[in-house]
Amino acid sequence: MSFNGFFWILGAFLLALGILIVVHELGHYSAARLCNVKILRFSVGFGKPLWLRRLGRDGTEWVIAAFPLGGYVKMLDERDGEVPAHELARAFNRQSVFKRSCIVVAGPLANLLLAVVLYWFLFMNGVEEPRPILGAPPVGTLAAEAKVGSGETARAVSGVPVATWTELRWQVLQHVLDRDAVQLETIDGSGNIAVYRLDVGRLDNEALETDPMQALGLRLMPPDFPPVLGEVQAGSPAATAGLQANDMILAIDGQTVKTWQSLALTIRAAGARELTLDVQRAALQFQVKVIPEMVEAHGGKPVSRIGIAVRDDPELRKSALVTVRYGVATSLRRAFAQTWETSLLSLRMMGRMLMGELSVKNISGPVTIADYAGQSARMGGSHYLRFLALISISLGVLNLLPIPVLDGGHLMYYLAEVIKGGPLSERVMEIGQQIGLTLLALLMALAFYNDINRLVSG
Repeated sequence: MSFNGFFWILGAFLLALGILIVVHELGHYSAARLCNVKILRFSVGFGKPLWLRRLGRDGTEWVIAAFPLGGYVKMLDERDGEVPAHELARAFNRQSVFKRSCIVVAGPLANLLLAVVLYWFLFMNGVEEPRPILGAPPVGTLAAEAKVGSGETARAVSGVPVATWTELRWQVLQHVLDRDAVQLETIDGSGNIAVYRLDVGRLDNEALETDPMQALGLRLMPPDFPPVLGEVQAGSPAATAGLQANDMILAIDGQTVKTWQSLALTIRAAGARELTLDVQRAALQFQVKVIPEMVEAHGGKPVSRIGIAVRDDPELRKSALVTVRYGVATSLRRAFAQTWETSLLSLRMMGRMLMGELSVKNISGPVTIADYAGQSARMGGSHYLRFLALISISLGVLNLLPIPVLDGGHLMYYLAEVIKGGPLSERVMEIGQQIGLTLLALLMALAFYNDINRLVSG
């Protein structure tokens, strides 16, 4: 990874992390203010303060701390020390169970609300996505056995209409988790409609570790851009060899190439060996020799490149992409539905992992999340906002789990308090805290292990 690439990923990750933490803690802060609870500190990050300001009539400390993976809102509380008599009514522990519950649940709800707002904006603004045009399924996959045709466009999954590749993936994933058969409805270029049945139950857990679509054999067909150069990067192997924009590559080492996809795949797999390219420039045909450079792709696996980009073809791009856009009310309704469905999907996946039906390898840590943040940022603003919405939902759902030290754990304490008719003992709370911290430590260790394993194994 280049120096610039590292800082691009780091910047995108820290920006996402900062937004999610601030929104979460603002949820707690706003609810506490509405309940007239005194706020002592609002901190983004843990540990030593790097920046501190006291603001407002209460002199609340606003802090940016050294360790960025989290934050907190510190409220006036008798359990942390003596509280002056005139401020007892503003102490957190003196509030009713209802008010304390509202303050605690406001953080996760703020993250879920952020996702709704982001999806609302995206649906109104319009998102350009690939049409669900299917490529030829690999031999031996369920799609190949069902004889799904190359070039067919998916129209529905088990009766639910799909208009984009993202919607197709989403619907297929629901059925994969439920181990339900996928009824895939497609239409070809002649208007012929076909329905295929893919028996998801035949797939084992290992086949679904990476991508359910690949396991089923459902692949997106890329547009057949001709192998014409749109850009040659300065200082690249292609520029050194004398290639120019608008050159057409006819063959590599004597093997004819007809599409940009085949050209790109051949170069990526070539390694560092010298390649002979047959080139056409206007009416002139000639050969050039180029030695690719090795670069680190996603997952750390090295691939070869020569520094060229495809020439855009608006008509081809238009045929392969569709812009999804809705009105204000419809966008808001779809935003709530998307947030709700994604939240339920997260809970279902957690349940499957606890039951051993899904591998814990699906748990990602900060390294993988940072990588995805960088990738989505490079792909454009709409992709980054979608990533942000998805992570915000994950953070909200995670914090609502009934694990001590998380917001959901506090809600569990308050429920027990209502049932018991009084607060739990300090001893019970301490044991719960220790259990919660142990579970979180194990979860974090597993996440880091998965991150490292992905980097090492590629």
